[in-house]
Amino acid sequence: MASPSPRAPLADRIEELLAPGGPLPIVTAGDPVLRAGTVRYDGQLGPALLARFVEALRVTMRAAPGVGLAAPQVGVELRIAVIEDPAPVPEEVRVARGRVPQPFRVLVNPSYEPVGSAPAAFFEGCLSVPGYQAVVTRHAEVRLTGEDEHGRALDEVFAGWPARIVQHETDHLDGVLYLDRAELRSLSAGRTALERWAQPTPVLAAEALDFELP
Repeated sequence: MASPSPRAPLADRIEELLAPGGPLPIVTAGDPVLRAGTVRYDGQLGPALLARFVEALRVTMRAAPGVGLAAPQVGVELRIAVIEDPAPVPEEVRVARGRVPQPFRVLVNPSYEPVGSAPAAFFEGCLSVPGYQAVVTRHAEVRLTGEDEHGRALDEVFAGWPARIVQHETDHLDGVLYLDRAELRSLSAGRTALERWAQPTPVLAAEALDFELP
């Protein structure tokens, strides 16, 4: 299904997007909306429409499935994202990556800044770049500020895999894809990444593919 016309008023476009029901179409790399950045949410949708849009983001994220989804990934240039991670991973992965369960959260007008200088490098993928993974070095810990869907202030420190998720989704709101930050020598098709590089850390991939880790 084609995205609603960008010339229509935002609320009308979102009503049109939501009309069919069910998961929304996910925009993929090459669509300009993923590079255009976003505008701050300032009540453009009204509470009822915002709630419907947030629910559609949740449905779409879970159906994909993914652990986060930003509004531009469904063709909407608003500074809104959702995250959720049940973290069904083995203990060794949990320990190595700091991957712990995250409840469903709505991030409105989020921004982040590093806490400390420790880096963390792991394979990462994206619903808007289907079929591939690559190693991305990110801040191991970040402070995220913004609001939730009810306008309540958000000021929280995230570490480990949750920190990676909020950086990835906030980057989407700035027109940044994970590939912009990736070690491109690590770029792997999804099946190859699963079969060869499913270890908790990318150390073996770095040795075999000849790239450096921080």
